[in-house]
Amino acid sequence: KLHSDLDKGVGTVKYTLSGDGAGTVFTIDETTGDIHAIRSLDREEKPFYTLRAQAVDVDTKKPLEPESEFIIKVQDINDNEPRFLDGPYVASVPEMSPVGAYVLQVKATDADDPTYGNSARVVYSILQGQPYFSIDPKTGVIRTALPNMDREVKEQYQVLIQAKDMGGQLGGLAGTTTVNITLTDVNDNPPRFPKSIFHLKVPESSHVGSAIGRIRAVDPDFGKNAEIEYNIVPGDGGNLFDITTDENTQEGVIKLKKPLDFETKRAYTFKVEASNLHLDHRFHSVGPFKDTATVKINVLDMDEPPVFSKPIYTMEVYEDTPVGTIIGAVTAQDLDAGSSSVRYFIDWKNDVDSYFTIDATEGTIATNELLDRESTAQYNFSIIASKVSNPLLTSKVNVIINVLDVNEFPPEISVPYETSVCENAKPGQVIQIITAADKDLSPAGQRFSFKLSPEASNKPNFTVHDYRNNTAGIETRRNGYSRRQQELYFLPIVIEDSSYPVQSSTNTLTIRVCRCDSDGTIQSCNVEAIFLPVGLSTGALVAILLCIVILLVIVVLYVALRRQKKKDTLMTSKEDIRDNVIHYDDEGGGEEDTQAFDIGALRNPKVIEDNKIRRDIKPDTLRFPRHRPPAEDNTDIRDFINQRLKENDADPSAPPYDSLATYAYEGNGSTAESLSSIDSLTTEADQDYDYLSDWGPRFKILADMFGEESYNPDKVT
Repeated sequence: KLHSDLDKGVGTVKYTLSGDGAGTVFTIDETTGDIHAIRSLDREEKPFYTLRAQAVDVDTKKPLEPESEFIIKVQDINDNEPRFLDGPYVASVPEMSPVGAYVLQVKATDADDPTYGNSARVVYSILQGQPYFSIDPKTGVIRTALPNMDREVKEQYQVLIQAKDMGGQLGGLAGTTTVNITLTDVNDNPPRFPKSIFHLKVPESSHVGSAIGRIRAVDPDFGKNAEIEYNIVPGDGGNLFDITTDENTQEGVIKLKKPLDFETKRAYTFKVEASNLHLDHRFHSVGPFKDTATVKINVLDMDEPPVFSKPIYTMEVYEDTPVGTIIGAVTAQDLDAGSSSVRYFIDWKNDVDSYFTIDATEGTIATNELLDRESTAQYNFSIIASKVSNPLLTSKVNVIINVLDVNEFPPEISVPYETSVCENAKPGQVIQIITAADKDLSPAGQRFSFKLSPEASNKPNFTVHDYRNNTAGIETRRNGYSRRQQELYFLPIVIEDSSYPVQSSTNTLTIRVCRCDSDGTIQSCNVEAIFLPVGLSTGALVAILLCIVILLVIVVLYVALRRQKKKDTLMTSKEDIRDNVIHYDDEGGGEEDTQAFDIGALRNPKVIEDNKIRRDIKPDTLRFPRHRPPAEDNTDIRDFINQRLKENDADPSAPPYDSLATYAYEGNGSTAESLSSIDSLTTEADQDYDYLSDWGPRFKILADMFGEESYNPDKVT
């Protein structure tokens, strides 16, 4: 209620209200000043309101007192229950934890005023989850309430937590949440085999490294705590087997380390130990975390292929051994209880295998063809053995046969087969060192001996000096040699080897006599040099030959120029024997029109007039004709025309326009002689043209012209 001291109760004062919630939440009686709440209030929404009030004169509307400010505070009541804002909760705790092990802390929030009464004072309790867990009423910390809770017995727990305000008293509001608690695994259980003996049956044909069986120990733990390692306890048969762990199934996989043989041993017994990899020291007192089981393996008999006595066979045979000679044998046995017979045959792959045969029953290998070590020094092929009782069961072995060398080739002299000796050689001078080569496979210490053949021992020209180290020297026995007397000497040399049987050959060494200087340097070994004057050097010979070649070239050039000049005299310059084709539209004047072209271009080349400048339509620069000698009487006209044609084509100064080159010379030797009257020795009156009609249709017009028209000497020009 608001009241002003100036208010006399006569209705002259009016009260006004402004500020937070004025008119919406609060209202005022203008006459009495009473303030009323016009709707319910919520402290959690707005805990206080700030308002301003003023007393105003009703008549003058003027304030009677200054405006005053006051606060309306909303008093809290317990109208909000506690709430778990983070729920529901998920927590975990290791199994076998002691009592009081911390699990989780929960927290509930109450929106009521914690400073007024017990409306916001919360107390925690467990509604569901006892007796496994407990909670602190004030802090909300959840702890284990039972010892040795086993994950393998129960893994998941759901705990219902309640938070109640008013300190947990009657009438307080409460809220709940759920906590899901999981027991995590610890390695508290050792692995255990479900049975003490495992029986396995394994075929003796099992391959080394293959898995022959599986055993498994059970560990109720989870994850890495359930990882198991298997080991074979040293003992009977343990060295033939190995065991590994399958990471996916944690089974022990038994593998074969060595091949099994039913005929040798039919059963094996050994022990396998299973243990955990990750141990927890807190549970050592429980006992050893490992277990042992016995594994018995029975070997099953299988029908196996024959087995060779050796993994590979190596044999030796001399080349040229007679066909059918036995050089060795292979042996294979059937180790099965039935002991079947074995058959042998060669695995044919190429033609090399045909050099040998094998006895199908005994396994002996013999030659089938003559062998040549120089052609093939080693043979490599396969022998297959099969059981008679089951031919499909086969085994294979490699056979290597080395062909041994037989001394069948005589030694021969190595290159060179030709050497030289100076004319001024002295007796005892070594002119050549020779060596020998043998196609046979020479063993260590092979020696060759050199000597002259008997027929050459009596000749006093050369001798052979054997150095006893597979080389020999050719020595002179004369004081000087003459090429004029004998240019070549043929020295037969006998070479023997030291193998058995001894092989020898006679080799001929060609010795050429050469001219040398005083130091022994060869200057010439040519035959032509023998006939040259003494004292003429090689440089002088080259100079003479060069002069001869130059003279021959000069003579050839002179003759060629002479022939060229004779051909050029057939006609004059090509400007004189051709004329341009003049294009015009009017009709020509016939034979009497002599102004259109130079009639002199049609004259016989033998009668040459002075050269004239061409009357072609050409560029400003005048081009003067070239002089050519007249052609010979017997020069063929075709060669003449071709020559002129090539000259015109190759002439770079020829005008770049069309022109007509006229060649009036017909040549000599024609049966009709010259058809032109120009420069003829006789007149038309002396000519009889009746023969033109005998030349055929092509000359009919010409025959009509000269046959009918009478001759007029005035028309001749």
